[in-house]
Amino acid sequence: MNLVLQGLDDCMPRLERIAALTAPQGVTRISSTALRCEGIAFSPALRQTIEVAAHAAQLDATYMMGIRHLNEFRLVAMDMDSTLITIECIDEIADMQGLKPQVAAITEAAMRGELDFAESLRRRVALLEGLDAAALERVYEERLRLSPGAERMLAAVQAAGLKTLLVSGGFTYFTDRLKTRLGLDYTLANQLEIVDGKLTGKVLGDIVDAEGKRAAVEHVCAGLGISPLEAIVMGDGANDLKMMAIAGMSVAFRAKPVVREQATVALNFVGLDGILNLLA
Repeated sequence: MNLVLQGLDDCMPRLERIAALTAPQGVTRISSTALRCEGIAFSPALRQTIEVAAHAAQLDATYMMGIRHLNEFRLVAMDMDSTLITIECIDEIADMQGLKPQVAAITEAAMRGELDFAESLRRRVALLEGLDAAALERVYEERLRLSPGAERMLAAVQAAGLKTLLVSGGFTYFTDRLKTRLGLDYTLANQLEIVDGKLTGKVLGDIVDAEGKRAAVEHVCAGLGISPLEAIVMGDGANDLKMMAIAGMSVAFRAKPVVREQATVALNFVGLDGILNLLA
């Protein structure tokens, strides 16, 4: 069993301190912010000790059998809101209507898995009825930011020949622009109905929920002639769990507890490019 420890900035002293607790057979320095402890004696008690100590030191700890390689994978599938980007777009749109607290509360409950996603989306979008569609452009231009490490991660996986899928319970207005901006291969999201330049409070067509996300990953994999086990899937909320469950590597990025518990990898401190330290 190996353990990859990684952090931000000047973290090497902290990495070395936590690495020593594992009594490894060897330690490989992956980068200035990451170490791989090799040949550790795994036990549930040791794992709990390491995870508590790593979290206190603001380090991410990932257990892995052997060493995995980027060329084992053919696809990276990503959620958008709070994963590829730092915001929840619908919350920011609602802010233009003075309704952010109400909408954000529903968003949070849905991401924790406490509400059915499709119903929660309909409820949130209904609150946006009458909003000028120009608010979408304002959110994109003024508030949308890529998550830390997103561009470096995408550059690396695209250079390695992996395809990219952005699959979101958010909106096509944003996924379409990110597809062009980042050179993504595939996108899927919900389409807001706009009439006479204003949001109607409705979503067109089937809502992209947890089942829709899983089906999208399966559909793209089938089109590429690969297994979902050759996909890396990243998400942060409960509606990402079904697509993460079929992946060869599932990555919980700054995620809700229910997602962290079920993912292969949990990145709580480092950026999205943290997956590169896990894949030789």
